[in-house]
Amino acid sequence: MIRRHCLVALLCALPSSALAQITAAGFNGVTASVSNSGSWSVSAPTTGWRFSGTLGASALAPHLNNATDSVGSYEEVAFSYSAGSSSRSASIRLYSGRPLVLFTVTYNNAAANTAPFPVISSYPALSHLSFNGMFAAPDFVNLNADSPWAYFDPSMNTFILSSAANYMTAGMNLTSAKTITSGVSNQISTLPAGFTHRTALVFGEGINNTFATWGQAITDLGGKARPGNGADVLLKNISYWTDNGATYYYNPGDAGYMTTLDNVRAEFASKGVKLGSLQLDSWWYPKGPDNSWSSHSGIWTYTAAPDLFQPDLATFAAGLKVPLTTHARWIDAASPYRSQYTISGNVATDPQYWEDIGTYLKTSGAAVYEQDWLGENAQANFNLTDSYSFLGNMSASMASRGIDIQYCMALPMHFMQSSVYSNVTSIRASQDRFGSDKWTAFFYSSRFASALGLWPYSDVFMSGETGNMIVAVLSAGPVGVGDSLGSLSKTNLSRAARADGVLVKPDVSATPVDSVIAGDALGIDAPMVGSAYTDFGGGLRANYIFTYPRVSNSNLTIDPSTYGITGASYLYDYLGGTATYIAAGSTYSTILAGSAYYVLVQAGPSGIALLGDTGHFVTMGKQRIQTLTDNGTLNVTVSFASGETSRTLSGYSPEPISVTSAAGSHKMPAWDASTQKFTVVVHPSAAGVARLQMSAASVVAQAPACVTHCIQ
Repeated sequence: MIRRHCLVALLCALPSSALAQITAAGFNGVTASVSNSGSWSVSAPTTGWRFSGTLGASALAPHLNNATDSVGSYEEVAFSYSAGSSSRSASIRLYSGRPLVLFTVTYNNAAANTAPFPVISSYPALSHLSFNGMFAAPDFVNLNADSPWAYFDPSMNTFILSSAANYMTAGMNLTSAKTITSGVSNQISTLPAGFTHRTALVFGEGINNTFATWGQAITDLGGKARPGNGADVLLKNISYWTDNGATYYYNPGDAGYMTTLDNVRAEFASKGVKLGSLQLDSWWYPKGPDNSWSSHSGIWTYTAAPDLFQPDLATFAAGLKVPLTTHARWIDAASPYRSQYTISGNVATDPQYWEDIGTYLKTSGAAVYEQDWLGENAQANFNLTDSYSFLGNMSASMASRGIDIQYCMALPMHFMQSSVYSNVTSIRASQDRFGSDKWTAFFYSSRFASALGLWPYSDVFMSGETGNMIVAVLSAGPVGVGDSLGSLSKTNLSRAARADGVLVKPDVSATPVDSVIAGDALGIDAPMVGSAYTDFGGGLRANYIFTYPRVSNSNLTIDPSTYGITGASYLYDYLGGTATYIAAGSTYSTILAGSAYYVLVQAGPSGIALLGDTGHFVTMGKQRIQTLTDNGTLNVTVSFASGETSRTLSGYSPEPISVTSAAGSHKMPAWDASTQKFTVVVHPSAAGVARLQMSAASVVAQAPACVTHCIQ
């Protein structure tokens, strides 16, 4: 015993650099270790996963640090090492409250861009997903350098590896030896003194859940204030678009653009839905080299084409009384801007350019600026500064004027870079002119976008296209139509939005369910199932499920437990108009004849399963169903737009229901004994809300058939 105590005392007295290994601990037992030899490892005990590599040099003075950053409290192993003539400081950081590992390296002196950290030589070999090219299409084969890499096992245990800084110039690569390297693109030859790069590794149960955890960490690191799904007029209200695929793309109509677009606004009003915003595509400004609005080249000057808008854009916007989204391309080679401002590649890096553009847009009625062609012509020279000046100065100028930004034709690096700009609120997540051939890619790209706090936009379609409208609304992002005059669908517009134009949408963007992602990685033919939800807390969640066959397999099974439902539930076939009660532990199966849309809700303690307002595609969207609780009595608050006088709620109850109005009023509920479905018509109070209490009739002893504020 004496000898053992002496040995322990001797080890404790040694400096940390003499110890063989230093270990940091993090969330749920995750550990990270670094040895003096330069080898390192990260272990996740719940899955038995281990990641390891080597610095290729000795780790000098490894030691533990404990502190807090924008993500939370952490413990890290910090050390220094040399790579040739490059002196570097590095760390592996583990967080106590999140399943996040953060690798960081700082270059203490200017050096060649070689020997990145980390180099991961050992890691679990699993199915994987990354995102590729413009609009970030899903890729189950390649692991793309500017994309996060998601790996998952058959139980949906998942880890995601990605850059966590320098997104426009970062690069992850898989070598021929199957080693993963994460650092700066090899197109950059040298790195300056003080340069820091970071890499994130996130663990989780469930593919979608892990994406959400990863994305929250990335935006927390970047300092982004994640926008709500109604953060600006483009997100909050239904919009009209004039981009490629829309009726009036480079087509002013017989009356000219100013009159045509004002007539569009008037037609929305005639259909009973107010137009929320209007997008002006690249036709609205002159382009070069001929300084013509009809050109399809780059920007000549970013001002309204005088042939189209007289006397100016501000006058048009003031008369229209609808906020504008203004599209932008790249700077044309012949543009006078090239002699007025600092231009890199085909974009402006000059802060003054963005100040001038921001001022013009603010005074001209623009609420959202759309930067298009990011994946092609609208790019800066590739170096460590210019792309950040382009996007950063754009964001700063627009933010100072209350103008939000939408990215279009973005690469995965742009999705990632948006994590540092709070006013980049939406991103195009599909190719031009939305349609069923783009649904699958859109659901996947929405998974990437929404993880990073971006609201995905489907692109334009026609309002009568019901499938496209449902998918667009389920994105919880912008919804834009491009019909010709006289063609707007009143039915679908009113299913998407309230009379005031406010979109009734889910809390989150619809994405492929875990089983679909895992099956697609293995090449298994199964219907697409994209789902979103509205969550009221307390286990009350409405799920929205859009599904369709993709090859030949049309067999669909909906298991409520997949959606967190353990008790009885109620499944509404929206397009078929039928509903099915699903007992606890049971499933629903059918053979799809085409696309289908379901709303799945749980029966609460009252025994009632509220479907909500089936006059909207998103029947329980909080823009209509403001609050919901169930403590044995179901309590619901219904919001009304100005001018709306009634809405009809429906749902499931095993027996007739009793309804009391605490605000507003209602008609006597109807209940069908054969289907056990009820409906109740509600009316708003002077404050524009209705507050109802619902119970099974047998619960209300001696309850009259009609109670407070009931209208016969």
